[in-house]
Amino acid sequence: MDNIITVKQKMMRISLGEEDEYHGQPLYHAIVLRLQELGMAGATVYKGIEGYGGHNRLRKAETFPISGDLPVTVVTVDTPAKIKRAFPEITKMMKDGIISLLDVEVVTVSGGEIVIES
Repeated sequence: MDNIITVKQKMMRISLGEEDEYHGQPLYHAIVLRLQELGMAGATVYKGIEGYGGHNRLRKAETFPISGDLPVTVVTVDTPAKIKRAFPEITKMMKDGIISLLDVEVVTVSGGEIVIES
């Protein structure tokens, strides 16, 4: 990968529960809307099939679930400055959860061609 041109970016990975809410709507949805309002490059929500967090309570998908509170992760990647600006906005929306901040290298592909960021 030495000859591939990458752009250094920051990833914010927000882990929470599917049933977590913010002002009456799913927290993951409220976070995506807030990230969009902040002009982030994009966001994706992943729903887990099994996991546990800080409360050590196992959450898993079952055939006939009694509770749908599965692990959910919201991921956004953007410049370090934009992630830094979004971070306090997102933490204010959460009661529980984990936020991971990672340094990443991004390669953008469009129409089968690598897009060189300027």
